[in-house]
Amino acid sequence: MSETLLKVENITKYFPIKGGLLGKNVANVKAVQDVNLEIKRGETLGLVGESGCGKSTLGRCIIKLIEPTSGKIFFAGEDITQKKGAELRALRRKMQIIFQDPYASLNPRMTVGSIISEPIEVHKLTKTRAQRKDRVMELLDLVGLRPEATNRYPHEFSGGQRQRIGIARALAVDPEFIVCDEPVSALDVSIQAQVINLLMDLQKKLNLTYLFIAHDLKVVEHISNRVAVMYLGKVVEMATSDDLYMHAQHPYTKALLSAIPVPTPHAKKDKRILLKGDVPSPIDPPPGCYFNPRCPQKVDQCTQKVPQLKNVRPDHLASCLEVPPLGI
Repeated sequence: MSETLLKVENITKYFPIKGGLLGKNVANVKAVQDVNLEIKRGETLGLVGESGCGKSTLGRCIIKLIEPTSGKIFFAGEDITQKKGAELRALRRKMQIIFQDPYASLNPRMTVGSIISEPIEVHKLTKTRAQRKDRVMELLDLVGLRPEATNRYPHEFSGGQRQRIGIARALAVDPEFIVCDEPVSALDVSIQAQVINLLMDLQKKLNLTYLFIAHDLKVVEHISNRVAVMYLGKVVEMATSDDLYMHAQHPYTKALLSAIPVPTPHAKKDKRILLKGDVPSPIDPPPGCYFNPRCPQKVDQCTQKVPQLKNVRPDHLASCLEVPPLGI
């Protein structure tokens, strides 16, 4: 996992708010702000945070489903930020997405075979209809579905089976990198484990690289090599999975970890950290550190100075004014 497959530099995404008779831009929703990430080939980077913090927007900017407002995206060393048209279509083979809702992400009017074969047709990956059919059967087997599924429609399947169809569709073009956008949040707990194990098996078998977006920290701990924590459009902490869960530095991360339920009533558990108030509006974020209105460790400078990500432990970044940098 030494080679960097994906690199994101200062990615920002604002959504304009129009108002007035002329539809002028009156404000911006600051969904993602100055995010920097690197993902090594073959690893899984977990991305966690509360709903509305910008996780899915960042994932969609990375694979250019939506255009970032500013910043750069590098894939396999190539700047793909300005790619459009045929160049972007060719790139789609290497970068795919598994959507959150398996009920809404599949066309109800298409059979499973048509859904999976569509990207194969678009990218002209097979020469004959028989080859395309064989490839669909291979993909169904790969995700644990029976061959007869090819002639059935999405409404005939359970949520877990539909998500397997979505995974097969993403794998149809032999991608290198997949954004998993909360792929198990809409599923029952018992089915979540099956889908997570399937994703991990596929990663080993096909040498895939994942950006795994979720709000369930236990799921992220199980599948991720490294974890990044987002709050109000910014990454506030990033470290290896083991180091983050054992030695969290940012007060927001500590609060998230304290909310993870324990398996038994008698299991050892740190005191729950209850955050005050609600997440501030991304239209008008607070001055200084965005987390300061809810932070239990807030001091005066937190409302005046914007903290930057810094090394606070080996290979462990955090953006908190109260956490000293490495070596101090």
